[in-house]
Amino acid sequence: MKTQQEYLDLDKQLLWHPYTSMSKPSPHFLVESASGCEITLSDGRILIDGMSSWWSVIHGYNHPAINSAIQHQLAQFSHVMFGGLTHKPAIELAEKLIAITPDDLQRVFLSDSGSVSVEVALKMAIQYWNTQGKPNKQRFVSPKSGYHGDTFAAMSVCDPENGMHNVFNAALTQQFFISPPPTGIHESVKTAYLDEIKETFQQHHQHIAGFIIEPVVQNAGGMRFYNPQYLNHIRTLCDEFDILLIFDEIATGFGRTGKLFATDHTNICPDIMCVGKALTGGYMTLAATLTNNKVALGISANDGVFMHGPTFMGNSLACAAANASLSLLSEYNIPEKITQLEAWMREALAPCTHLEQVKEIRCLGGIGVVELKNAVNLHEIQPKFVELGVWIRPFGKLIYLMPPYVITKEQIQTLGNAIYHVISEEPC
Repeated sequence: MKTQQEYLDLDKQLLWHPYTSMSKPSPHFLVESASGCEITLSDGRILIDGMSSWWSVIHGYNHPAINSAIQHQLAQFSHVMFGGLTHKPAIELAEKLIAITPDDLQRVFLSDSGSVSVEVALKMAIQYWNTQGKPNKQRFVSPKSGYHGDTFAAMSVCDPENGMHNVFNAALTQQFFISPPPTGIHESVKTAYLDEIKETFQQHHQHIAGFIIEPVVQNAGGMRFYNPQYLNHIRTLCDEFDILLIFDEIATGFGRTGKLFATDHTNICPDIMCVGKALTGGYMTLAATLTNNKVALGISANDGVFMHGPTFMGNSLACAAANASLSLLSEYNIPEKITQLEAWMREALAPCTHLEQVKEIRCLGGIGVVELKNAVNLHEIQPKFVELGVWIRPFGKLIYLMPPYVITKEQIQTLGNAIYHVISEEPC
């Protein structure tokens, strides 16, 4: 039996963690178990989780309903190929997704991860226009400050300058970028921004297959909140110039912004929508790309087939977990539950407004953000949070919370107290 330190030493020697240096790795903490909103480390310390494991574990860890669904499916079969075969968990999941997403979205393509669901969306758009006799429409428009994943096509529509992937710019397909949406969820719509989009469409619509955006919140690009009305106007412009509208709801979906989907803050429907992360309640990797009949049947005309097929597409265990998670979600009163969560976070984070290091506090639904004037040193700040019994993983100038929906007010307050304590020790 290896000791805790032996495991950690092996981890440092063998495993390459995300966004981490192998020569100067950030500290990692060995997890023994997790339940509800708490992560128990192998040394016995218990951490209140403010991250939902990158925004996915919305029902908390080790939930009996999702556990039971996976165990039941495991007794039947864990996976079969999705080419030529199908199964009830996948069919039921498609039925559930179509029932809760905007009405026009009637077709579901299942994939392995959020990033892959974006790849699928981009390929759908390109292949659709090809079947419509417009093979030159192969590029995309995306706002700066956006983030859509780490695979190559997804990287190409991420922020090209300040994003995580600018080192790959020379290798990526060159897309069209516009300014990020003006911030302020309740700020009036600025027509100059819409004019910028229209001008881009006018100049390049012959080559533009789609416009991709994270609705209402640009997440990893800076936790930027913007007026949903922009999306209504963008829908109109996309229709005018024959451009497909793609919503990336991977981070915003399943209640995170206070509505079931961020799309529900608008009165329009995208042509393609990507979901992932919280789809399975954070249990297993699974994503979906939903589209309308125009796209699906357009591609399928003349015996056309959509050219994508992941090996583990429609994995039955993941679909079973997703079905259980969506059933749990249907039992919530999302507006009431997430409004309460937002109020708790506003109260817990309010004292940070008095700190000189803080630029702004903002909350929307299940997202609470403390934006600092200077970037934090993750290597130094992460252990400080662990010492205070919380799991919070900042990036850049942002210390933020995206907790499980089942978290208590007392746990939120503990997270807020920890953030205040750590920031107060940070240099201005």
